[in-house]
Amino acid sequence: MPPDMQSNRRLTLNNIKQQPQEHLCKGKVVSEGYVEGNFLGLPEMGENVDIAVLQLPYELTTSYGQGTALGPAACVAASAQVELFDAELGQDLPAGAGIFTAPEWNGEGGSLAEQLDNISGYLQPWFAGDCFPLALGGEHGILPPLVHAAQNHPLIGGELNRLTVVQIDAHADLRSELDGEPYSHACAAGRSLDLGIGRLLQVGIRAFAKEEAEVIQNDERVTTFFARETQSSIHGDAAWRRWLDTLQNLSGPVHLTIDLDGLDGSLVPATGTPVPGGLSFWQAIETIEAVFSAPNAVVISADINEIVTQEGTPLTQFTAAMLATKAIAAHIKARNEGRWTAKAQPAGRDREAIQTTFFKQQLSQ
Repeated sequence: MPPDMQSNRRLTLNNIKQQPQEHLCKGKVVSEGYVEGNFLGLPEMGENVDIAVLQLPYELTTSYGQGTALGPAACVAASAQVELFDAELGQDLPAGAGIFTAPEWNGEGGSLAEQLDNISGYLQPWFAGDCFPLALGGEHGILPPLVHAAQNHPLIGGELNRLTVVQIDAHADLRSELDGEPYSHACAAGRSLDLGIGRLLQVGIRAFAKEEAEVIQNDERVTTFFARETQSSIHGDAAWRRWLDTLQNLSGPVHLTIDLDGLDGSLVPATGTPVPGGLSFWQAIETIEAVFSAPNAVVISADINEIVTQEGTPLTQFTAAMLATKAIAAHIKARNEGRWTAKAQPAGRDREAIQTTFFKQQLSQ
């Protein structure tokens, strides 16, 4: 991101963080224990980190609407108004878990390759296997460096073919390039396949190019549930049930990536590329619950991306905060029921980024 854009982002970011919480939503009274800058406003539990909320204000390849660099902070601010009780969990969050809102990624890097490497380096320490990382983005271009970081997880062990990525999205993101850039946000799923993930499950897809349709048809790793099927007034219920059954039959490590434009545009009008005809809010919730409750799968990480601040109403960032909260609650439920266990000793809150030049090497070839 050019220096002048970085300065403008910081100014706007400060405005978001300083905005009185009562202006965001009037449905919930913020408690006296509210901690500004923490997700859900929850105080931290000493050095204990069970869930790490990681903000990635990344915006370098957006091709339509802009503002994703401000999205993570806006989502955290809006989360102050999310109710802490989760009906499926049956408890108020944090439900005994340590939720840590980490310092955001610093946005440094003079080129696309450097920024991707820095994102991966920022994320890698949180994939040690001792906690559950939840990333807030930022454009969907965060997915390849996130997948690259995930190979360090003990359940992956450097073998990314063990990993399944479940993707909620309006777009297939399987392009070989967009405007000459192979690491565009429109290529995020395609580059994740190139990195070696074993399986890609997509839902909500309704905007894609011919080359992406060919990948969906020919790459046996890709299974796509098109919005035309799941949202159909005639046979949508059956298609949706097949989607949920597919998720329940997952096995092994899973990453869940939620591009907000996968939801219907009426729910997230400020996201970078809103598209009509997407998932309802409750379908997104059902997807999250199905992935985390799959008896033979372990959700090792998740991300909510393409969050953009919305003027006049916090609907877009509040929807993102609701989905992120549900992912946290679903993880805690999985933890309580034995579907997630720590694979490493606690590493605490202070973790140094790891230096990597992987993407620099890829883009120099």
